[in-house]
Amino acid sequence: METAASQAANAPPPHILVVDDDREIRDLLARFLERHGLRVTAVRDAREARRALPHGHFQMVVLDLMLPGETGMDFARWLRSPASGHASIGLVMLTAMGEETDRIIGLELGADDYVPKPFNPRELLARMRAVLRRTSDTARPADATQPRLMRFGGWTLDPARRRLLNPDQVEVPVTGGEYDLLLALVERANRVLTRDMLLDLLRGRQAGPFDRAIDVAISRLRRKLEDNGRHAQIIKTVRGGGYVLAAEVERL
Repeated sequence: METAASQAANAPPPHILVVDDDREIRDLLARFLERHGLRVTAVRDAREARRALPHGHFQMVVLDLMLPGETGMDFARWLRSPASGHASIGLVMLTAMGEETDRIIGLELGADDYVPKPFNPRELLARMRAVLRRTSDTARPADATQPRLMRFGGWTLDPARRRLLNPDQVEVPVTGGEYDLLLALVERANRVLTRDMLLDLLRGRQAGPFDRAIDVAISRLRRKLEDNGRHAQIIKTVRGGGYVLAAEVERL
């Protein structure tokens, strides 16, 4: 019988779709990622990306926001829609240096992470691997040591399959980053978690003074949990502190 380790060793390398209209960046990034054990397909715009997606079995898209024709934002919005058939794929956005608004909008659209240009390829690779680890957990078999279900406020979190179920037991699509944020809150229910603590738990880094990634992700989660932001009952804002999952959690 194959062990989990041997299965992982025999698994094909993750397939990455790089979408960038700058040919030099495309080629350099493809060579760099391939040297580090990833399989890469590089395309120049959203139209080529749409053509490639159905045939490549991709685990991640690395997307430049400044694309000719259909913008990176529009492509990301389509990618995260259920109609695309690729809503759960990992998504890392490349943004212009200092364009905080673009980063916030990208996170609103469901990006798992963002890297400003010009970027250090090693930093990009580290962030990509972190997202790949999160998204690959979805396909792993259930761990007998994990709770099968975690229920809170009528909702159900399924750690074995990384799924969120509404009170009617219908799955609600969430990105890898949204799932990890919700899991961090659920596992620490009724405990105030600052933005710094959440960023450190999720990304292993401290929040910058203008880093609104956590706020944006919380806003997305509240919408999916149908938890009105002004009168939120599940995820509450603690003034000057952070956020708290204000619900009792039942572990099964």
